[in-house]
Amino acid sequence: MSEPGPLESALRRRRGEGAKLLVPYVTGGLGQDWPAVVEAVVAAGADAVEVGIPFSDPVIDGPVIQEASARALAAGATPGGIIDALGRLRLGAPMAVMTYYNLIFRGGHRRMASLLAEAGVAGAILPDLPLDESDDWAAAADHFGVETIMLAAPTTSDARLVAICERSRGFVYGVGLMGVTGERSALAASASVMAKRLKAVTDKPVLIGVGISTPAQAVEACLEADGVAVGSALVRRLLDGGGPEGAAELVGQFRAALDAG
Repeated sequence: MSEPGPLESALRRRRGEGAKLLVPYVTGGLGQDWPAVVEAVVAAGADAVEVGIPFSDPVIDGPVIQEASARALAAGATPGGIIDALGRLRLGAPMAVMTYYNLIFRGGHRRMASLLAEAGVAGAILPDLPLDESDDWAAAADHFGVETIMLAAPTTSDARLVAICERSRGFVYGVGLMGVTGERSALAASASVMAKRLKAVTDKPVLIGVGISTPAQAVEACLEADGVAVGSALVRRLLDGGGPEGAAELVGQFRAALDAG
């Protein structure tokens, strides 16, 4: 296996320092100030940041991120425009994009991987691209140094879990519950089980996402996981007009809770 890329290396380093990992999600193109939001969440303590490239049919996303994507698309967001904007950012943490395979397929595997790499994007999450069909994209991503982050669901078999972890780069994204993204009143029991199963079969950083809604839930998930990905709670604040300041405040609350344990 190849050496870890910059995203995985950064997360491993932070984990080695005893930190619990925090990766917020920001919808690219949501408001003209979205690049400032990305900068703000990193300044507030994010270990990496996940930027969504909006798509018209975001199948894993619930109402909050669906609305954010729809607003961004209505305002004229395009994959190329978002990638260009990411290339102008100078962050103190690695970036990953989250989008859907249709955009990658239409853009061309090697072309899209090349554009991401040129923009300084370290990783890519394609939630609707299953392991069995990922070879062409993953090969192009590997060639250009883009780390393909694979997802594992609570229903994934033990054998397939091992294969997903072997193929994943950057970190392994454990889906905390069956269903779409969105805020929940309590952490699903499946989230801790998912983290424990992943930690048993891989040394790569294990993050739990989908349903991590509050700092307390993040702390609970990190009893088993190395960290969390936080999306809907942050995007809802942005939809409500929170802007960079509101985003930084929320991410700071998650950071403080995780640091306190």
